[in-house]
Amino acid sequence: MNAKFNVLYNGNIAFDQAKKQLDDTYEDNFWKRLPIEPLEIKEEIILLPGQSQTKSTEKQGFDKSEEKAVKSIQKHSMVIGGFEKNDQIDESYFLLGKSRYFLQRFIPALEAFTFALEKYPSANLYNETRIWKAKTHVRLQNEDLAIETLKLVLKNEDLPDKTYEEAHTVLAMTYTQLDSLHLIIDHLKKSTAYFVDKDQGARNMFILGQIYREENKIDSSNMVFDNLSYLKKIPRKYKIHAILERAKNYSAADSTGVITHTLQELIEDRDNRDYLDELYYQSGLIAYKQDSIEDAYSFYKKSVQYNESKPYQKSLSYEKLGNLYFDDKYFEISETYYDSVLQISKNKDTRRLRRIIKKKESLKDIIYYENIIKVNDSILNLSAMTPDAQKVYFEDYISKLKIKDEEERKKKEIEERSTNFGNFDITDTQSGSKASVGKFYFYNIQSIGSGKQKFKRQYGNRQLADNWIISEKRSSTIATKSNNQKKEEIVLEDDAKYDVNLYLDQIPTSKTVLDSIAYQRSDAHFNLGVVYKEQFKEYELAANNFEKFLKNDPNETLILPAKYHLYKIYENFDIDLSNKYRGEVVNKYPDSRYAEIILNPRDVLVSKNNEESPEYIYKGIYLCYEEESYRYALHDVNKALENFKGVEIEPKFKLLKAFIIYKTEGEEIFIEKLNNVIIDFPNTEESKHAKEVLEKIKNKTVKNKTVK
Repeated sequence: MNAKFNVLYNGNIAFDQAKKQLDDTYEDNFWKRLPIEPLEIKEEIILLPGQSQTKSTEKQGFDKSEEKAVKSIQKHSMVIGGFEKNDQIDESYFLLGKSRYFLQRFIPALEAFTFALEKYPSANLYNETRIWKAKTHVRLQNEDLAIETLKLVLKNEDLPDKTYEEAHTVLAMTYTQLDSLHLIIDHLKKSTAYFVDKDQGARNMFILGQIYREENKIDSSNMVFDNLSYLKKIPRKYKIHAILERAKNYSAADSTGVITHTLQELIEDRDNRDYLDELYYQSGLIAYKQDSIEDAYSFYKKSVQYNESKPYQKSLSYEKLGNLYFDDKYFEISETYYDSVLQISKNKDTRRLRRIIKKKESLKDIIYYENIIKVNDSILNLSAMTPDAQKVYFEDYISKLKIKDEEERKKKEIEERSTNFGNFDITDTQSGSKASVGKFYFYNIQSIGSGKQKFKRQYGNRQLADNWIISEKRSSTIATKSNNQKKEEIVLEDDAKYDVNLYLDQIPTSKTVLDSIAYQRSDAHFNLGVVYKEQFKEYELAANNFEKFLKNDPNETLILPAKYHLYKIYENFDIDLSNKYRGEVVNKYPDSRYAEIILNPRDVLVSKNNEESPEYIYKGIYLCYEEESYRYALHDVNKALENFKGVEIEPKFKLLKAFIIYKTEGEEIFIEKLNNVIIDFPNTEESKHAKEVLEKIKNKTVKNKTVK
């Protein structure tokens, strides 16, 4: 009685409280398949002498329940004639094993369960103990022993429903470790047929729906999520996310009105405030699929606004906003959103984040070239205007500038009044009384500040000089660009910036200067086309820039590469134009490498005797690499990548460059280059080889950590 109603009673209470806190604090990532048991396995931290580790509240709870179980066994066990007379001791061992399990001390937990099974084969908790023993085997990666134990349990025909449910759940957990998908599905279906444990049952159903989607069985997935969303008395997180997962399965066959209405109802329910970020995000995805771009913008921004504690979800919203701004050609804004994704994300060694990093870096090139085009277009358009049109243009600009300056002046005056500037009779903020009039002016910091503001408002920025008071000049600055696109600051008087002649005089008229500006614009169009084609696969934007390049006095040496690029680009969405440029390359430049690549692509690559062939050049670079002439190899591989950009052999050169860099710059940048090969050239032999090398590096790192 003492063991049951005192020691074990308190131990079970401590265990239940710790388990509830563990479940409540566990953060599920609903963007991935959920683990069947919500338990985060942490590596054991080996403390140095004198160090102590702060234990979490739930860990303290499991420590307490373990202590009570041990106390019950030590003080209340009654072995008489070789038999245990206290029927609470088997429950004490059961509690001991569970406590050690959640403390992630799996071998001691296994010992407790094994001892209980051997010593108390007729105990009430015999089958439950066997299930927990099997679960511990799973954690110790003894899956075969776990399966054997659970099959023995399920042979009993008189088990309660709860035990059947637990056994099938642990079997599904075991087959997850073995990656046997059809067996996972089978046992999850059998476990959800009982649905005694509402929490675990809902979790099992949710995972079942996720697996069906992975298997591309969308109808089965929809059915599971629909059924789960209608269930009552299940944890709210599974109910809400079941509706969200159903929305993720959205297709043209679904009723858009029903799904959007359901999401809107959930958004308006105040009880769902913790899920607003996810609800708005999913609404944004559906709006985007329906081509409601403005609604998508709005939903994604609200998703960010209402996100307080889910970094991964926020990073997804930022990424979608970055993509939208990129599609609308607001590249600078797009770059800031991608930057936000990288700042939030902790683990940047994922394929998704590596792609974002690469995209962000490429965006810098886009912004640079777009700015060149924008500025040079503006200069060339102004130069092409008649003198009268130029004058009208700048008069309109100056009138707008005056209005803007006046609005800013009024705004500053309002701000100064609201902060008590301009009035030297300032109230002391602490005492509430006015500052003493007898105090010296320069002893009062607020008076000095207001004096400076009033001076600037009345006289502007004056340089220290004689007779400054009689001068009516105020200085200002405007930014202009030199021919090489570098910003220069020109100091202007306030009156001067409203002078039309100031701007008219800056318009270039020299043919040499105008030709240089046109050349820079043309070159920027070509480079933009390459970036859009190779980095972003934005074929229409790439084609648009190459076409503009060809129309605006192009660099003669780049005309043939541009036409070859257009031939390859239009293959993706306009065969007629692709054939047009194919014909131009083949007919106008029959002796070129590009024509040879088009007509005999395989022959060009395998030609061994032609010293200009890609294969021949590749072998030469590889020979330098083998002879450890890395500097020469790197120079030649960079040159080859320029000459053979977009050619079938390009991935081979990229992979070879990665290995050369490994020898010269180390493993860290080598890993980065391998990841770039995987991202830029998916589904190629080079990508597959890069993945294998990365896996070997990863395994080597893990092995080294284990040894340490």
